[in-house]
Amino acid sequence: MTASSSPGAVRTRITAAFTDAGITGQLHAVDIDTGASHGIDADTLVPTASVHKLCLIATLYRQAALGRLDLRQPLDIPAEGRSPGATGLAAMRDAARLSLRDLATLAVAVSDNTAADLLFDTLGLDTVNQCMADLGLTRTVAHHTMRELYATLREDSGGTPAALTDPAVVARLRALDPARTNHSTPREITGLLTAAWRDDICPGEHGQEYAEELRTVLGLQAWSHRLAAGFPFDDVRVSGKTGSLPTLRHEAGVVEYPDGGRYAVAVFTRAAATTVTLPAADAAIGRAARIAVDALRA
Repeated sequence: MTASSSPGAVRTRITAAFTDAGITGQLHAVDIDTGASHGIDADTLVPTASVHKLCLIATLYRQAALGRLDLRQPLDIPAEGRSPGATGLAAMRDAARLSLRDLATLAVAVSDNTAADLLFDTLGLDTVNQCMADLGLTRTVAHHTMRELYATLREDSGGTPAALTDPAVVARLRALDPARTNHSTPREITGLLTAAWRDDICPGEHGQEYAEELRTVLGLQAWSHRLAAGFPFDDVRVSGKTGSLPTLRHEAGVVEYPDGGRYAVAVFTRAAATTVTLPAADAAIGRAARIAVDALRA
């Protein structure tokens, strides 16, 4: 271990990256193969926002591996009654018909809330929570679907989107309180990703096939402005899932190097400003992750 990769030095550099961007944050990074790790408040309970879709997709593939559902099962999706969102089915206007696994792709690739809620409705919140418990992630709990989460935002803001930039309104949002919304810890989210990359989620005779498809889906995210921004190399693969709510910017994922190194990273942040667009905060997620992974590789 070099001086720059010591826990104290890593913590100082990551904290500085957060402070420079006007955010506070929690982080956990772990070498999937050795278990070596770095963390900042890694056991702090945090609201997961759309990062919880990782739990949803992992549960879907585990249920499929157990023979409890067919990933090719199609669902008819009416044009009306879709969950709020700016991407995927949530933003589309016509009826559609998609398989469970294609809904999973949309939920990850563009964080489609309608696709995610169709899967939540198929599986049930209890099944998702039981899957996390079975994997030993006892502090990772879904209290509501995405439509229910956004309903709390509407209720707490009085139904006025502009109010979500008012600090007084933001302070009372249930969606930002881990005790009252979907939550986990950075360490448990990296634990889930580690399980996905170590083939510990999908059991059974065909578990390996399901595990490989799960990892493929988790590698389809379109956004590259947070975690992936810290690893701008053609030969480094970043599979991640973002999460965003007023003042919250998160991402969790796996960074894979061509030499075989694999690192699960979870970064959860909260900004002091209520500004919707805050690129420095997005970039700080990648910067903090890079500091942690470089230290593990050192």
